[in-house]
Amino acid sequence: MGRIVGLYKTELVRDRGPWRGLDDLELAALEWADLFNTRRLFEEHGRIPPAELEDRYYRQTVTSDAGATHTRETA
Repeated sequence: MGRIVGLYKTELVRDRGPWRGLDDLELAALEWADLFNTRRLFEEHGRIPPAELEDRYYRQTVTSDAGATHTRETA
């Protein structure tokens, strides 16, 4: 979590400031969070955005859970 806060401060607050007011900073923070969560590519995860990684994870988890439930029911 600390690494993300550091990126936020470096990429948004310091690089794009000074800010005219809190409203401007809040809007920019929402835009940065959208970029970070949906469009930024991460090397550690195969150059895919976090939203896609999360989607893959949940699809695998649901598939695994469904198979485990089915196995328990037939046993």
